Amino acid sequence: MRSETRAVSRARSTRRRRYAFPVTDATPPLHPDLVALGPLLGAWRGNGSGSYPTVAPFGYTEHLYFGHDGRPFLTYDQRTRSLDDDRPLHAETGYLRPAGPGRAELVVAQPTGVVEVDDGDVQMSDGVLRLVLRSRVVGLTTSATEITAVERTVLLDGDVLHTTLAMAAVGQPLTHHLASELRRTG
Repeated sequence: MRSETRAVSRARSTRRRRYAFPVTDATPPLHPDLVALGPLLGAWRGNGSGSYPTVAPFGYTEHLYFGHDGRPFLTYDQRTRSLDDDRPLHAETGYLRPAGPGRAELVVAQPTGVVEVDDGDVQMSDGVLRLVLRSRVVGLTTSATEITAVERTVLLDGDVLHTTLAMAAVGQPLTHHLASELRRTG
């Protein structure tokens, strides 16, 4: 038993050393291709509401984070929790990439077995940044809920971020599903 405990401890220690990410306080300069998307950088938090023909309406708190490491993409991390009882509702992570002048791509993975590849327009008008991204591909694991299309809108006006999401799923056509209003927290 004792040697088994040492082996487990050694394996954990090795795993930490082998796969640990370097910690640094230095933030690299923003890649020049990210100038249009740069205003999204930071942490965001706020509330939203959801509805869909197959579920009862619900409220949620959303935490969203856009970061960068100096390469030509933003990292994206999103989590939601129920307003009713604070239980986790949804999570996704991915990358937002510039795709030429006025264009962007979003690659997203969800723990529910759904992956998206979206692309669309990036516009700046009167200080308001607007992204409209539509799915090109929705990939599903064998146990994932059927989703055939997604459309996301992101509207940044100062330190307020508005998001909407429509989806075609479980036999329903492209239909509004989520809307949130987030404020910059960092």
